[in-house]
Amino acid sequence: MTKKLGLACVICLAAVSFNRGVTRANAQTPISFSKDIQPLLEQNCWSCHGPSMQSSRLNLSTLEGALRGGARGSAIVPGQAEDSRLYRMVAGLDKPAMPLGGSKLTDGQIAAIKNWIDQGAHWDASAVGAKTQPDPATAFAALENVQLPPGARDYWAFKLPVQAPVPVVARAFSNPIDRFLEKARQEKGLKAAPKADRFTLLRRAYMDLIGLPPSPEEIAAFMNDPAPGAWERLIDKLLASPHYGERWGRHWLDAARYADSSGYENDTDQPNLWRYRDYVIKAFNEDKPYNTFIKEQIAGDEIPNRTDDSLIATGFLRAGPRVRNHEHANPARRYDYLDDVLGAVGKGMLGLTVQCARCHDHKFDPITQKDYYAMEASIFGYVETDYPLGPREQADAYMRKMSEIAGKVAALKDQIDEIDKPYHDKLALEEIRKKYPPEVVRAVEKPESERTPGEKLIAIQVLESGGGRSTAAADKIMSSEDAAKKKALNDQIAALNAEKPAPLPMASIVTDGDWRSVELGYGDRNEGACPKCELEYVGAGKFLELGPGKGNYKVPPSYFLMRGDPDSKAYPTKSGFLSVITEGNPPTELPPADGRTSGRRLALAEWLISRDNPLPARVIVNRIWQHHFGKGIVPTLDNFGKMGEQPTNQALLDWLAVEFMNKGWSIKQMQRLIMTSEAYQMASEYDDAASAKNDPEDTYLWRYRIQRLEGEIIRDNIMSVAGSIDLTMGGPAIFPHVDESFIKTLFRGIYRNQEDGPDVWRRSIYIYQKRTLPSPMLQVFDLPDMSQSFGARYVSTVPTQALQLMNDDFVLRQAQMFADRVKKEAGNDVAKQVDLAYRIALTRPPTERELSLATDMILSGSLVDFTNVILNLSEFLYTR
Repeated sequence: MTKKLGLACVICLAAVSFNRGVTRANAQTPISFSKDIQPLLEQNCWSCHGPSMQSSRLNLSTLEGALRGGARGSAIVPGQAEDSRLYRMVAGLDKPAMPLGGSKLTDGQIAAIKNWIDQGAHWDASAVGAKTQPDPATAFAALENVQLPPGARDYWAFKLPVQAPVPVVARAFSNPIDRFLEKARQEKGLKAAPKADRFTLLRRAYMDLIGLPPSPEEIAAFMNDPAPGAWERLIDKLLASPHYGERWGRHWLDAARYADSSGYENDTDQPNLWRYRDYVIKAFNEDKPYNTFIKEQIAGDEIPNRTDDSLIATGFLRAGPRVRNHEHANPARRYDYLDDVLGAVGKGMLGLTVQCARCHDHKFDPITQKDYYAMEASIFGYVETDYPLGPREQADAYMRKMSEIAGKVAALKDQIDEIDKPYHDKLALEEIRKKYPPEVVRAVEKPESERTPGEKLIAIQVLESGGGRSTAAADKIMSSEDAAKKKALNDQIAALNAEKPAPLPMASIVTDGDWRSVELGYGDRNEGACPKCELEYVGAGKFLELGPGKGNYKVPPSYFLMRGDPDSKAYPTKSGFLSVITEGNPPTELPPADGRTSGRRLALAEWLISRDNPLPARVIVNRIWQHHFGKGIVPTLDNFGKMGEQPTNQALLDWLAVEFMNKGWSIKQMQRLIMTSEAYQMASEYDDAASAKNDPEDTYLWRYRIQRLEGEIIRDNIMSVAGSIDLTMGGPAIFPHVDESFIKTLFRGIYRNQEDGPDVWRRSIYIYQKRTLPSPMLQVFDLPDMSQSFGARYVSTVPTQALQLMNDDFVLRQAQMFADRVKKEAGNDVAKQVDLAYRIALTRPPTERELSLATDMILSGSLVDFTNVILNLSEFLYTR
């Protein structure tokens, strides 16, 4: 798709500095446009692409027209002849070869065009149409050498955090957090709430750290522990629980835009990406240092001593939505995927809307297009593929064998295509005769040498539009001789496929390669998504041998795109970072010794986790704070830029960020610090008239904020109190039952609808995350859009939530099981039943009034009526 560019944008497009790109051509004899090139264009091109006629919307009579290009994009990329359509088509490298209908250019003329473009495509001022056009070397220099405006780094978020002295306040606090908060409260005239009761704190800690309620036995153990340090011991116990990783891993998966399907209308299955989900859970359970966690996800294939885990971690880069077919068939998609990755890195790790600089300089933050495309160049070489897990020697041998077989199969399929072609062409011509008017049919039927230039264009467009491609139809009209040849070739393919080694466990990973020439494996090989999926599955094998000494990898060239348009390449870009938060000149490539990858992503990862980068530590600490207190110190978790909200206590945020780095980037250590503060242990039910007047939104945390649980935790808690939950960890996803009417709406992809029962009563983090069919129960409780990074979920209160909990078959069945559990453990004593139900579901005994009301309900109705009501209580859905 061609995007129209105005004159001002095209002048801007002419702005590439080719001081680097021209170096290789400087040794050649300078080419004069007016003497050497314009006559060639005038004689051979302008009849179709000149002042009076612009076939395919391409005008080669002006620099503006050549740079803007036509229906297939820019005709010239100054300094890069190999990437310029003009050169490639006159040289016959791309089809159709140009010029159409006349004599082909001589080798000398083609070489002149190539050298002219490599030398910068200078368009003489005296040439036709050039008087108003700037020279590329002058105009592109403006983009290449753009500087940040004065004072760009003066904004608080772009300065390094400083750990200021802990404030001195009137009250004695043992935790530095309380002293920072108390100083702000004193300045605002606020009074801190008293400490919450132990039942409330117990439930709060369980919900925050593992997302499951304590059992009656665990409640009793905590309530009967009067020894000092009981609260700290409880925190350590929960942080050590394997279910901690499931709770906190889910938070990160929101930021990673994780899903098990690819998205868009096909929404095909990604059968191995669940291993990334399990990697995240494991990383949180192990308290993997956050800087290592980031490094593995950005460059786990490039780090020294890489492991299966570090390879799986790169699933972060490919977790976003993808159209699962050949990238090289529609290169524009490639840039959308790169933009998706930059968006996830920007929002998820930097707290910045980097994507806003794809088409123009950021409107609010000092992020230039140059910075955006430097970041893009840092990840440009990445490709998505599947890789076998296990010992490296075994994995590499597997990939070598699969690649060898795939190469042979591809050659045989090419021969089959040659056999099929005349029959497909015949069928296509029959379709054209039925579909198109006579003049079009005549153009197609004419021998190519007899067609006029206009007829050649018509014939190309009609023939490329498809038709007659049915293999079954071609087989019906195929000669017996060709049919026998085709059968023999298919038999050879079957024999080769039989030689494939036994399959190994596969991981969906990212590594460096050439996305332009490699078809990648995306799964869905059982869905009929592509007739060449077997080749796609192993196509990356040639560069995926991850052992030492595998070559000297070169990243394919990346370009500055005008207005973000893949068809408007301006100039080649170098890898780099965001200037406003980059100190000095950190390396932009850290290639490994084996030369298998570029090392650009490793350099990006090192820049992200450098102590000289002011944002990543702040961003993750702010997220941890938000998940414990309901609101970040910077309320806009994904946007620390100028359009985000200002920090309510920057001194505290910066102190925590530096402390986080000083303590080894440990998330669990930061949580211990937060949860042992008096602020975290405050009551939520506290009314102070002056505080409510001075800070009605509780911005400065004078009482604990009540928080609604996420849909996953609500579902997990329902099963937990019912006693039905299966706490098995890890592995492929589950498919909880949804109404068949939803399944019928699916266009492609999978959803293996399972009956409601023990097989799907696992924790909700293991539910199959299908982008076009999110779990109805999770969606009604504000499941975020899985196609973009989210630091914090929206929280809504809508009638459908109550209707879901009152009427859903799953909830009603769990309510019955909850009633059965209560009756089994408490017997027929109604008072004991009520007391036990409250302790199981709400982590506290009932009040006298609650006991009376519940008893009346059970006696006048049933125990299951009561347990269903319990599951609908606000207190069950919130932490307080």
